[in-house]
Amino acid sequence: MQKTLLIGYLGKDPEMKHTPGGTSIATFTIASTERWKNSAGEPQEHTEWFNIKAFGKRAEIVAEHLHKGSRIFLEGRQRTESWDDKQSDGKKYRTYVYADKIEFLGESQRDGNGQKTELTLDQSYSQEDPTMITDSDVPF
Repeated sequence: MQKTLLIGYLGKDPEMKHTPGGTSIATFTIASTERWKNSAGEPQEHTEWFNIKAFGKRAEIVAEHLHKGSRIFLEGRQRTESWDDKQSDGKKYRTYVYADKIEFLGESQRDGNGQKTELTLDQSYSQEDPTMITDSDVPF
């Protein structure tokens, strides 16, 4: 079993695409920064960028509610996708985290009664398993 847990900020607005079968796919990046002090007590930090994909209803909600700078907690699994690059005649690879659960942090949402609501996108929003989407389903 593998699981990836991230807290970070979106680096750009989500990009929405659809498979020929109509499945929504939102792609975005998250920056996650680790901070610590070195042996001399000086503050240090390292920012790592992650490529993220969300599928189905989860993708639609992400595209509607998240934007560059949104802070989220994400739970997912890592997948490496490959394709043939026509320019270099070689194979290219990119690693993504496929989102299984997303919690919006830092921005409270209010319902019609002024009550704070938490927006959590968990596995219950999954319309289909993204591992079942083949390269022929993706038009890009």
